[in-house]
Amino acid sequence: MPRVVMMCGPAGAGKTTYAKRLERAGWTRLSYEVEFWDRGITTMPSAEVVAEVSADLKARLLRYVTAGNDVVLDFGFWFRRQRDEFRALLAPQGIVPETVYIATGLETILSRVGNRHGRWADDWPLTEQTATEYFERFEPPTPEEGPLDVVR
Repeated sequence: MPRVVMMCGPAGAGKTTYAKRLERAGWTRLSYEVEFWDRGITTMPSAEVVAEVSADLKARLLRYVTAGNDVVLDFGFWFRRQRDEFRALLAPQGIVPETVYIATGLETILSRVGNRHGRWADDWPLTEQTATEYFERFEPPTPEEGPLDVVR
């Protein structure tokens, strides 16, 4: 049975670093930022573009797991409703995704996003104010949601 990991944490937490380790170990990594970059989008996209990319990523996810590939979703999953949506998407495949929550403090996050300059897909620049707002809106996952690994 293929495995699916949902990377969870606010911007700058370290999700992509963790996801890339899985990718180097043979997992397929799906990422909104990479998809935007590949489409030539280097600033915050419109809601229509986000919806289009989301549909494409979901379709790819289902193709990959049907083919037996392990997949890491390097998305963020900031809200429980997003995590629940992907659990429901994968349930008919018999897959219960694992959530890997990268629990990182705001001070560390701000130091990381301050080093982003938009030179590649995983280098999406954020202001300190935006990163702080994202951190404050983030809904941490709980064990009641399903398999959870908290990385500090």
